[in-house]
Amino acid sequence: MSWKRILLFSFQSLGVIYGQISTAPLYVFGTICEQDIKSEEAVYELFSFIFWTMTIISLLKYSYIVLMADDDGEGGTFALYSLLCRHAKVGLLPIDRSSIEAMNYEAGSPFEVKVESRARRAIAKHKSSQYLVLFLALFGSCMTIGVGVLTPALSVFSASSGVQRSLSDMTHKIFSSQSTQQSVSRALERYVPVPSACAILVCLFMLQHYGTHNIAFMFAPIISIWLLFISAVGIYNIFYWNKRIILAISPVYMYRFVQNIGVKSWRSLGSIILCLAGLEAMFADLGHFSKKSIKIAFVCLIYPVLIACYAGQASYMSKNLHAINFNHLSESVPAGAIRHSFVALSLLASVVGSQATITASFSVINQCLSLNCFPRVKVIHTSDKIRGQVYIPDVNWLLMILSLTVTIVFRNIVKIGNAAGLAVISGMLVTTCLMSLVIALYWEKSLLLSACFLIFFGFIEITYLSACMLNFHRGAWYLVFLLALSLTVMLAWHYGTKKKYEFDLENKVTTEWLTELSLGLGVCRVPGIGFIYTDIVTGIPSFFSHFIANLPAFHQVLIFVSFKSLPVPYVPPSRRYLIGRVGPKDYKIYRCIVRHGYRDHIKDTDDFEEEIIRSIGEFIAIEDNDLESLNSQEGRMIVIGKPLSDGNALVPLNDTNSYKGSANFENNYSQTSTSGSSLESSCAPVNRKKVRFMLPPNSPKMQVSVRKELQELIDARESGTAYVLGQSHLALRQGSNFLKRFLIKTYIFCDKNCRETPVALNIPHAALVEVGMVYTI
Repeated sequence: MSWKRILLFSFQSLGVIYGQISTAPLYVFGTICEQDIKSEEAVYELFSFIFWTMTIISLLKYSYIVLMADDDGEGGTFALYSLLCRHAKVGLLPIDRSSIEAMNYEAGSPFEVKVESRARRAIAKHKSSQYLVLFLALFGSCMTIGVGVLTPALSVFSASSGVQRSLSDMTHKIFSSQSTQQSVSRALERYVPVPSACAILVCLFMLQHYGTHNIAFMFAPIISIWLLFISAVGIYNIFYWNKRIILAISPVYMYRFVQNIGVKSWRSLGSIILCLAGLEAMFADLGHFSKKSIKIAFVCLIYPVLIACYAGQASYMSKNLHAINFNHLSESVPAGAIRHSFVALSLLASVVGSQATITASFSVINQCLSLNCFPRVKVIHTSDKIRGQVYIPDVNWLLMILSLTVTIVFRNIVKIGNAAGLAVISGMLVTTCLMSLVIALYWEKSLLLSACFLIFFGFIEITYLSACMLNFHRGAWYLVFLLALSLTVMLAWHYGTKKKYEFDLENKVTTEWLTELSLGLGVCRVPGIGFIYTDIVTGIPSFFSHFIANLPAFHQVLIFVSFKSLPVPYVPPSRRYLIGRVGPKDYKIYRCIVRHGYRDHIKDTDDFEEEIIRSIGEFIAIEDNDLESLNSQEGRMIVIGKPLSDGNALVPLNDTNSYKGSANFENNYSQTSTSGSSLESSCAPVNRKKVRFMLPPNSPKMQVSVRKELQELIDARESGTAYVLGQSHLALRQGSNFLKRFLIKTYIFCDKNCRETPVALNIPHAALVEVGMVYTI
């Protein structure tokens, strides 16, 4: 990447990644009760904590250590978890256990598991440790979502409160009567902060559909001006009010704070940790930019500017302890036009600042989706160049509702700040735990070094966590509510998906049943191609055998398609498809395993059907002479890359004719459903362009049998295509314990209310057949 592009990314990251941490000065000191700051010495001690917290946690831990643990350019707790899944065998998800040979057999590929060590063997042996690592990954993801809910409300509400205080100051100059001033101030306090904050939050979330790239160009100039403004004000305050504040960077002041510790002073550390609000987004949003651009922006600009700002505010506070609202940033700005300009700029900056945690929430949920830890939602990729830039509409509106709820219910910056502080430090503690495992198991450093990392950073973060827990009854309880809600959904979805997959494995039938025993049922073959979507990669899924038993017919060409998500961000197109046969050649039954990373988004492409058919054609052409293959239980499987448009097996032609199908499932709903032996069909087809295929005109090297099989594949495509999906339903056995009943019922509720599978696969409704199955677990 050129330096010009790196610097451009650094500039854009200001509007997306660093907006939240840049606007943290609006509420760090402001969320501390004024009564808890009693002396100039107390201000020095608090600033010393801010300086060393930002230096150790943000500069040392995140900029120089955690950013090095990217997963092929992706960050966040699930990126660390995916590294551990690949290199330490800690994966518990069904996608990690299914056909491990088919997923990982290529020598030298990024999926290769490292040589086992004693630590790896210990983790692989004890299943409880694997559950713990998965729980940490999900817990960290929930904390990121919690920060995405709380920090937008906190930053926007604090800026709105600044507007209210500025308007109150103006009324004191307009009205001479003290009673009038008080009544107007009370009215402003009641009607300005909350309504204006709610209106701004709605506008902020409505902007998300424009995508990271456009939002970055809109927001980055605002944050740039904001950083210049607060740095200039901070430097001015240092020289104008108290130059001795520079001496407060000495750790001696932290020691004095600990010596004179009390419940109230210890509780104030829960507000100090807010200086790192949005820092986890620096790692979670790594896929939106580049590692070097993020690091340059933080080290060269964000860190020094924020230190100057906090130092300036602390120097003002140390000399104005008896002023009204002395701990709010707006009060440290020189009065007059400069302060009014600051209030307007802070309102804009607070809106921009919320973008970092919202974007991080999208990134984390997108990773959870691919690893089957979150219900199905629509994911929109907003950039063709940066694959990590995504927008999730359903999650966006849910975050908006929760943020509005926090603002309306609490109506207090201190309570919102307490909940946000607990979310921030909890997410950082999870990152520390997972990072220590990465150091030992992935980087293959000594266990002593990994333990030192865990103890050093873990001790600091547990200290702040204990301070945040003292504020549990003062608003932090709302984070526990968010955690319980999101973690329950994730665990229930994972548990239900895992149980369904295990049921499929236990009840699948052998290939011989389809190719030999089914002949006794009088099964006939009909023209066309049948795509059978299943999670298993060997054998025949139970729902398809159920379908054949009740309706003894299937298509001339049958293709079993399985999507397998690997714990990597992206799978290159050249390694994406594994193609093999099911049974003898005469049966024309194929299996296609589509491998994708947790950042790939291949199911929503309209040409997915064409890619699979071209891959099958390439497989038929090179089956007898291809050297790179895998011998599976059903026979030989070959790696097929994304076929070229001028492939040597099938030549695609853009047909001007069209066939009946549906390009937009949501707008034209129709489907065919099958439960047992009953079929119900409701078709509302629309025209959709179809890619036709033909054989190469001159192919003397192609064998007669190969050419014949390819022609039969083309003829089957011309006859039509059908898609068969298993629509499974979970049912509980009598006598199931409470926890199992709760998880399964939660899964059933989410499954009924989230997006259907055909939407995610862009399947034409007129060609869809769903087979109903009830799984009793």
